[in-house]
Amino acid sequence: MATSESLLLMESKDRAKLLDVALGKSKADLTVVNAKLLNVYTGEILENHAISIWNKWIAYVGKDARHTIGHKTTVIDAHGKTVIPGFIDGHTHIAWLSTAQEFLKYAMKGGTTTIITETLEPFPVCGYEGVLDFLDSLKNQPIKILATAPAMVSISHTAIGMPKETLKKLFERDDIIGLGESYWQAVLQQPDMFLPLFRETLLSGKTLEGHSAGAGEEKLMAYISTGISSCHESIKSDEALSRLRLGLHVMIREGSIRRELEEISTIKDSGADLRRLVLVTDGIEPGELMENGYMEFVVQKAIDYGFDPVTAIQMATLNVAEHFSLDNIIGGIAPGKYADMSIIPEVRDIEAQYVISNGQIIAHDGKLLVSPRPHIFSEDSLKSIRLSREIKSEDFAIWVGVDSPEVRARIIEMVSDLVTGELHMDLPVVDGQIRADTNHDILKVAAIDRTHNPGKTFVGLVKGFCMISGAIACSAAWDTTDIIVVGASDSDMAAAVNRIHVLQGGAVVCDRGEIIAELALPVFGIMSELPVERLAQKIKEIKDAVSGIGVTFSDPLLTLITLTGAAIPYLRICEEGLVNLKDGKTVGNLVHSPSG
Repeated sequence: MATSESLLLMESKDRAKLLDVALGKSKADLTVVNAKLLNVYTGEILENHAISIWNKWIAYVGKDARHTIGHKTTVIDAHGKTVIPGFIDGHTHIAWLSTAQEFLKYAMKGGTTTIITETLEPFPVCGYEGVLDFLDSLKNQPIKILATAPAMVSISHTAIGMPKETLKKLFERDDIIGLGESYWQAVLQQPDMFLPLFRETLLSGKTLEGHSAGAGEEKLMAYISTGISSCHESIKSDEALSRLRLGLHVMIREGSIRRELEEISTIKDSGADLRRLVLVTDGIEPGELMENGYMEFVVQKAIDYGFDPVTAIQMATLNVAEHFSLDNIIGGIAPGKYADMSIIPEVRDIEAQYVISNGQIIAHDGKLLVSPRPHIFSEDSLKSIRLSREIKSEDFAIWVGVDSPEVRARIIEMVSDLVTGELHMDLPVVDGQIRADTNHDILKVAAIDRTHNPGKTFVGLVKGFCMISGAIACSAAWDTTDIIVVGASDSDMAAAVNRIHVLQGGAVVCDRGEIIAELALPVFGIMSELPVERLAQKIKEIKDAVSGIGVTFSDPLLTLITLTGAAIPYLRICEEGLVNLKDGKTVGNLVHSPSG
């Protein structure tokens, strides 16, 4: 980090003080007594234990801590309840919908004491300075938030790639602990771009985070050979097991984007060693965060699905710490480690009654005792929609350039709410254009660059939204600097995009010329500063409005913003055109165009 004090290495003066506390020459600030201790290093549950804490650190763990207790020591009597290490979310996206300050008001209450987040969202729209602004919002919070540098895989040529010199600067920070997820297709298609970044990562002693969804055996082997150390994309137990056998840390997602824990839970019956299995969220949307909680919910589900409780807790503590080479400071309860822990009723009941982070009691019986730190974002971070003019309905015309009554068109087909395919259909030409046709569920979809070439637009076609009127637009399009909009009406598409410009980021639903729902996302065009409760309500209003114009997807906003993503198969869209992830080629709307 840019500060003189390292987050990941204890100062010598602190070690000297810990030594004195352990010996009883100085007294602890906080001691937990009469506890059952879950030792994640050995898998044991140790009776009648005590833990003594000085400042942020654990000084003593054992049967009798009386020599560490002074008249100023705060003592918590656990009354035989279980103490477990603080949970670690090893892969998530905090830069999604909510700011860290608001997110943490709910995330901290259940026992999560460390979060490792991607930073790929702010980089394409605000560059290096934007990432620094985002990282500053994560610093000095009641819990530790670490990050990975953005690998910047994108289907857009203006957003793809990370300059090596920028990466070097990020790697000088000790809150950057790896290179974020790099999708295997792009790495194998463009090794000259990504392998130098991988080398720089490994030279800096950081980890390479992977994303191998859909990679067959040979391609998976090739991908792992680049130095990739993890994958969070397994959807079945056999996929998870095959990746464990290849030395990867396998992250099981149980969050708002994907829920694979139940399906993968059968791996517990394989007899395999699960010490490289990790529980993560990959992102939680505000409503689910409020209703379910955070990592405590995931760990409880793992236990409910039949994982041994000790194993489940290891999957959210020590296993994660070992993957990122952080087990010298977090992941377990032992002298010299950060004092991150929870007191729960017993090992099968993940309900935090006390949460201790950095040696401080931050929550008790579900109530926060310490507030997250607010952050004031820079003007550049709050002014990221840089369109130079008002968008007009004619900007969404699809001119075919051929003298023919119909053309063979290339269409994004929604195979599921996230997965797409490439569909070819003969469509009529009306006044030289292809038009939306709600009777046959053919809508227009457009990606509009808001950063590098503001206003540059590609308009395509999509099938599967079932929209009968109106439009929905959002500035949080994955892996690009685009505003993404789907609509049955060109004028409603224009109105939705223009409203996003006024809001300086957001999600907008427009129908018959009227804005019927909106959510402002002014931070990088991807995050709101609203309280989580209000944010959840606004998201519900978006969902209800989109449902009212015919869309049946359970999370239409997520479906919309993934249309630009470079990770989910197969046909995607950006401001340059349509891209099939199988070959990475950018193509237009016509299957057989005059230019071929």
